[in-house]
Amino acid sequence: MKILVSKETEAGELRVAAVPDTVKKLIGLGHDVIIETDAGVAAGFPDSAFEAEGASIAPAGLGDSLGEGDILFCVRRPNEALISGLKDGAVVIGLLDPFSAKDALAPYNAKKIAALAMEFTPRITRAQSMDALSSQSNLAGYRAVIEAAALYGRAMPMMMTAAGTVAPAKAFVMGAGVAGLQAIATARRLGAVVSATDVRPAAKEQVASLGAKFIAVEDEEFKAAETAGGYAKQMSDEYQAKQAELTASHIAKQDIVVTTALIPGRPAPKLISKEMVESMSPGAVIVDMAAANGGNCELTKPGEVVDIGGVRIAGFTNLPARLPADASALYAKNLLNFLPLITGEDGQLVLDTDDEIVAAMVLTQNGETVSDRVQ
Repeated sequence: MKILVSKETEAGELRVAAVPDTVKKLIGLGHDVIIETDAGVAAGFPDSAFEAEGASIAPAGLGDSLGEGDILFCVRRPNEALISGLKDGAVVIGLLDPFSAKDALAPYNAKKIAALAMEFTPRITRAQSMDALSSQSNLAGYRAVIEAAALYGRAMPMMMTAAGTVAPAKAFVMGAGVAGLQAIATARRLGAVVSATDVRPAAKEQVASLGAKFIAVEDEEFKAAETAGGYAKQMSDEYQAKQAELTASHIAKQDIVVTTALIPGRPAPKLISKEMVESMSPGAVIVDMAAANGGNCELTKPGEVVDIGGVRIAGFTNLPARLPADASALYAKNLLNFLPLITGEDGQLVLDTDDEIVAAMVLTQNGETVSDRVQ
């Protein structure tokens, strides 16, 4: 098959959907790989690195190759011009932002393109190596703490010097999923005193295993607050009020807060109020990892770092892109691991929707939107 890799067009997106190592493996499987010129430059992968592994380099917009490709690998949802240039029946695989994609799927259906969203990779054992949300969230959690440390005007670890002792920073991570656990681990490695919260009971043991203190209202609702897919459930207003009271008293004592709470298909829950921010000491930092979905802090401004009474709130909307080389390498490996599920023994395209992983990821097929979650 001919596999195309496009250059990302969204502002601030530095990742690329293939790296030289995965190109080498794809070509070893018998596929032709065509990379749009400069697609990997921002991530540290020049065209020459792809050519050295056997890829062809196409001009901007992928030129004539666009209409010949069987599969398009991308990071973010391609623009309409790119979709309209693909041949009928082609496959597009990427982080397609499916919950906001409903109105954007008409061009896919017009060309009977099969769109597969990497966000919908089911959280089952067999799909772990393909789980792009996890691979990117892991790096995002790490980067969130690095950004917090850079914004925080003091040292993270305790330091005992002849001139006196520097107290360790107190860091609080809200949400202990993939990103949150990595944020906890990173803050611990940097020497902070770390606490964390989550509405999922299973998170308590995970938080403790990383050496952090668990903070939560542990009532009956808390004990049932996890979906079969491992995601957090939306909590009742009563529970949220109790948790907010506990959180408010805890946040007032923190130097760094990292929020990670996201619910698929819904705006990010508001966890930090204006009053909580105002209770923090000047110099404190909040990194809101949910900024792209509205933010967990009511004062977050997506894409900006704002100062509220000396407390800085960072609304970074694409933390994985701030580690573009590693994020690209992991994401490209996710795509490589997924590819065998949609290719037959002869290497040709076979979109088997009887496979539970493929079925979960398909948004459009044969001119129709088939994803129940999107509908």
